[in-house]
Amino acid sequence: MQLYIRHETTYRYDLPVKYSIQTLRLTPRRDAGQRALSWRVIAPGRRIEQTDAYGNITHLLTYEEAHREISVTVQGIVETGTAEPFPDEGTLSPLAYLAPTPLTRPDAQLRAFAVSHLGGDEPLRMRVEQLADALHGAIRYRRGVTAVTDDAATVLARGEGVCQDHAHAMVACCRSAGVPARYVSGYIYSPDAPEVASHAWADVWLGESTGWLSVDITHRQIAGDRHCRLSVGRDYLDAAPIRGVRQGGGGESMEVSVVVATSQQEQQQQQQ
Repeated sequence: MQLYIRHETTYRYDLPVKYSIQTLRLTPRRDAGQRALSWRVIAPGRRIEQTDAYGNITHLLTYEEAHREISVTVQGIVETGTAEPFPDEGTLSPLAYLAPTPLTRPDAQLRAFAVSHLGGDEPLRMRVEQLADALHGAIRYRRGVTAVTDDAATVLARGEGVCQDHAHAMVACCRSAGVPARYVSGYIYSPDAPEVASHAWADVWLGESTGWLSVDITHRQIAGDRHCRLSVGRDYLDAAPIRGVRQGGGGESMEVSVVVATSQQEQQQQQQ
């Protein structure tokens, strides 16, 4: 499938910002099963492209002129493939995704939940899919009840959250059971809601002979050609699309607009 993606993020400040530096993880990864046919980053200031330790394509954006608004836009076409496990092509060993982080640190309840779904004798993939189904039921999708600082154990106890929370809970459960897992940030094509397209899910390591299985807990499916992968990491903080610091500015507001459509739909839209 060929997906057309446009993602615009605008920050507005109460006072002038003297200096800002942002790390952008807004370029599709070069993973098996997807490739960017065209991609453009539009932003003020200077940009340096790098590849981080997790294999993410990043841009270090520095803006040294006084400003009260900054807008970052990316857009392009990405060709995506079917839902299959894929080999590890990164520089890090999958074992790097075993250690807990502050956002994926388990408590007794989360450990017990993980054991109840990953502790059987069935093939690992089957147990992982059972865990995903269980988390989908245990954490009801609801916006506005969690923050980016809420950890997986807190969310599981609350029983409500969004895709980021589903991904953190999946990662935390797998790691607590000795299964490497990592957080994935990206986009999903939803024909019924193309403007609600920023998304997060999890990769689970099934072993050298199989590779990574990409699991979308929120939509209760294996991630496939409707998903576009931007970045991976130990948790959200490693894979956040935009993260940075600034000097000055006072209060801040953020506006985000994301559209994901098929390239054919985009062509038809432009012709109207």
